[in-house]
Amino acid sequence: MGVFFIDVQRGRVATGRQLVDARLARQDEPPPRPWHRIDGPSDASTLWYAVMRKRTRGIFIGTLCIRHTERHASLGAAGWDEVPVEEIGGGLELPTGPG
Repeated sequence: MGVFFIDVQRGRVATGRQLVDARLARQDEPPPRPWHRIDGPSDASTLWYAVMRKRTRGIFIGTLCIRHTERHASLGAAGWDEVPVEEIGGGLELPTGPG
């Protein structure tokens, strides 16, 4: 899948490719605020990694962790939510008409 980003205000999660396709970012630079890169490998796949998020101090933060590990369970117990795969990239304003 690639690099993941989180909207720190709304908690939405998207890949860099999804943000570029939705014209919310350019391929040659990081997306603008409120998007923040989630730390993890640049070739992460939701097959192996869970995208986790938590609201803290009024903003959303995100992290990646390998599924079905002690860390995954520990994050869940600490109040982190796993972002459903089908939600990743959802709610992005996609362009209408010719591009």
